[in-house]
Amino acid sequence: MNLPTRLTLVRILLTFAVMALVFMPGVSAKAAALLLFLLASLTDWLDGYLARRWNQRSALGALLDPIADKVLILGTLLAFVQLRMVPAWMVLIIIVRELLITGVRLFAASRRIILAAAMEGKHKTVSQVIAVVAVLVLLLVRELGTAGETIATLEGIVLGCLWLTVILTVVSGSSFFWRHRAVLLDAVHR
Repeated sequence: MNLPTRLTLVRILLTFAVMALVFMPGVSAKAAALLLFLLASLTDWLDGYLARRWNQRSALGALLDPIADKVLILGTLLAFVQLRMVPAWMVLIIIVRELLITGVRLFAASRRIILAAAMEGKHKTVSQVIAVVAVLVLLLVRELGTAGETIATLEGIVLGCLWLTVILTVVSGSSFFWRHRAVLLDAVHR
């Protein structure tokens, strides 16, 4: 197993650490969750960069990378739902989009068609990372016992980030389905 694939596996393991830490009380737990999430997000970029740079692309890495991305984002968002930091309906929209697109990609792959990621999907992913970071910062600031005015401002920023993420999720999903409607029609007629 090459280094890029190992980094992808590390991202999955870091997700469980982040999820555990957000449920633990204390500033150090919340700070560690934020730092580990940032590290896990960095591995998303790093594994792809190293695979391309060192020409170490593999079928396993190509399979695991998008799974690791989804585990990181969705796992963390689900933890936030449990903490009542994020509305469940927003996370449900994100989950449904990811499952539908993964299903279409798997169907296309079974037909030896590769459906590449588009720029809208990359923007969606960046917005999700920013939204998760914003929630983690809010959790950290709450643990620090910061003034209510600062917390209210951060809550507004978190809500704005979440709305942007949901909008980009819907837009990127709609764009994906429109762009690949021929594959979808083929799937329906089978």
